[in-house]
Amino acid sequence: MPFNLVHGSDGFPQVILTEATGSSAEVCLYGGQIVSWKNERREELLFKSSKAVRKLPKAIRGGIQVCFPQFGNFGSLERHGFARNRLWSLDSDPSPLSPSNSQSSVDLILKSTEEDVRTWPRRFELRLRITLSDGKLTLIPRVRNTDSKPFSFMFALRNYLSVSDVSLLLLSVSFCDAKDPEVEVRVEGLETLDYFDNLMHRERHTEQADAITFDGEIDRVYLRTPSKIAVIDHEKKRTIVLRKEGMADAAVWNPWDKKAKAIPDMGDEDYKTMLCVDSAAIETPIGLKPFEEWRGRQELSTVSSSYCSGQLDPRKVLHGFI
Repeated sequence: MPFNLVHGSDGFPQVILTEATGSSAEVCLYGGQIVSWKNERREELLFKSSKAVRKLPKAIRGGIQVCFPQFGNFGSLERHGFARNRLWSLDSDPSPLSPSNSQSSVDLILKSTEEDVRTWPRRFELRLRITLSDGKLTLIPRVRNTDSKPFSFMFALRNYLSVSDVSLLLLSVSFCDAKDPEVEVRVEGLETLDYFDNLMHRERHTEQADAITFDGEIDRVYLRTPSKIAVIDHEKKRTIVLRKEGMADAAVWNPWDKKAKAIPDMGDEDYKTMLCVDSAAIETPIGLKPFEEWRGRQELSTVSSSYCSGQLDPRKVLHGFI
């Protein structure tokens, strides 16, 4: 199914992807950023700030951002790199990727400019294929070294996920039969792993909890993570499954109340309904020789789930049974 190219209210071109079951995605060429992903019931699966700004040179607060060639402040460049603050183009020659058949997809490209080279003296081509299919959103990023010397870079896909109120906790799954149980959002698949805690000057710690739940600000980079991570949302009765390749790390971020109030383009209460769980290559930057290419892959999918109904054991998701 072909995509539609429209102009948004900010004047920048946007690509609209749709597929047969009714799901959709919106991709802004500014930043190569996915700003909306809705399922077949027209439910929004990605968070966007109530105060999101669509104005140069700010990235839109929400959706899925491309962080390149740096993540966060893990380097001397602007936070999360410059790719999310550049105008991308449609890619007319996405080879060597095969055609996307009947799925709704778009290929984008960002080439280094003289301005970029002054900031980061490497020449590159950054490509991104975005594919929408039934219940899935797949991104395939590729970076090619078009320079005469090798270089290394960090890369991440910052996924702003729309979730229930992360500040509420379900005390026990045994409460499923109780009246009006409290809800819970949790992340599974990162237990026992080492992580950098950005709130403690990147000190290295080991995750002790069986799953990550939230009662305050979190800003961590988990290291050498598995290829599957599950974000379980009891109130929405769904699990978002993140599958990734070529990106060994995973970042988890929520600013909580005090920091949210200090972020100009975020509403005071927005932190309650958002959670960033990112595919990333941070601890060990990716190295490319001249004309070499790196390829990554991320697939987001949704599964209807509820501990109360017994429809889904998230561990089955993590270990490949679903």
